[in-house]
Amino acid sequence: MGQLLCESVMVALIAFVFSILLTMVSLPWFNKVADKQIHILWSNGWFWLIGLGFTIVTGLLAGSYPALYLSSFRPIKVLKGTFKAGRLATLPRKVLVVMQFAVSVCLMICTIIVYKQIQHSKNRPVGYDRNNLVSIMMQTPDFYGKYDILRTELKKQQAIEEMSESSSPVTGVWSNNSGFNWEGKDPNTDSDFATIWITAEYGKTVGFTIKEGRDFSPEFKGDSSSVILNEAAVKFMGVKDPIGKVVRWGDGPEAGAFTIVGVVKDMVMTSPYEPVKQAVYLLTNNNVNVINLKLNPEKSTSASLAIIEKVFKKLIPAAPFAYEFADTEYAKKFSNEERIGNLAGFFTLLAIFISCLGLFGLASFVAEQRTKELGIRKIVGASVFNLWTLLSAEFIILVSIASVIAIPVAYYYLHEWLEKYNYRVAISWWVFAAAVLGMILITLSTISFHAIRAATASPVKSLRSE
Repeated sequence: MGQLLCESVMVALIAFVFSILLTMVSLPWFNKVADKQIHILWSNGWFWLIGLGFTIVTGLLAGSYPALYLSSFRPIKVLKGTFKAGRLATLPRKVLVVMQFAVSVCLMICTIIVYKQIQHSKNRPVGYDRNNLVSIMMQTPDFYGKYDILRTELKKQQAIEEMSESSSPVTGVWSNNSGFNWEGKDPNTDSDFATIWITAEYGKTVGFTIKEGRDFSPEFKGDSSSVILNEAAVKFMGVKDPIGKVVRWGDGPEAGAFTIVGVVKDMVMTSPYEPVKQAVYLLTNNNVNVINLKLNPEKSTSASLAIIEKVFKKLIPAAPFAYEFADTEYAKKFSNEERIGNLAGFFTLLAIFISCLGLFGLASFVAEQRTKELGIRKIVGASVFNLWTLLSAEFIILVSIASVIAIPVAYYYLHEWLEKYNYRVAISWWVFAAAVLGMILITLSTISFHAIRAATASPVKSLRSE
């Protein structure tokens, strides 16, 4: 027992050294994927104490079974060659393999669902055109009052298709307001609306879609008292035939009255996983914070940006020139979910690799235990395929048991995770089927080496007693 436990602890300590080296190599990549700043605590005594303690305990636990099991053998039977391991000798190995594969199947299912959720949200119609759309934050007062001259100069040099200003970027809502009233409104309704102030060219710049009515236009002098709603706002208000209806903002004689002149398709400006909030678009040239530019598609992006920067430095020399692409800003909204997907994928591969190591060892042990049986079967006419099927069936059963354990667990936690998203993917049955089928293929690939080797061995060598 002492010898076996010492050997097991020694192997665990060697593994601990290699794990430190592996951590040093992989930690920069892991920090990048996980967006963390984790480092090894070389000078921390607790780190080494806990690490070595965990390693020693692992070694003792791993070595306890063979130490207790092998030390119980009667030497006379072992030396005479009459000892034979019992039917339950492989049970601990099988239990461990089932646990490993249950974790692998669970992680594989989670990885697929996370990837589907990300793609589902990425493919969601956003209601505007993100291509070649650039935003510039108006960080200083120098930007204000230069709208017309900037737009004229940039269009003259053909750097842009259109330009506009707004109170918030197309990928965010910076203002929410209540106090809106309309005919037929329920007095108990909380009228909180996303409020976006825009210039008349906003719709052409971002490419939103007019569903009813019209867009703002300089040709209509009264548009300063007009409002455009999105589809969510019309649905929220319960207004039929909204064009021409009046929306009041505020109370008393100072309340503003705005005529609805248009309804636009819902624009996904905040979370792509949430429903689009009811929004109102108001015309203004003053309450703005962002310059929106639609680059000229006939020019290269770099050439257009070079012209834009030159114009800005000429007309607003004291103001900083910093821009963001709308598609880049929108992509950042998926960073957390993509990080989860990448980590889940990494740990899935790691879990499958560890499971395959355990399976490989178990397949070697089982093939060795059944050497004589396979030899006899081969003599009486069993083919290599029959013997391969015989050995493989046992492991397919193990994977099936692991799947039965993993599927309910994965479904429970995935259902809980998806509940926090209003716009979410459904958990389809084929995800579970694909994970189980994939694990079966991995299992067959892993055990085939030992199975085919045992099945093709010469019966003469398998059955001889000396």
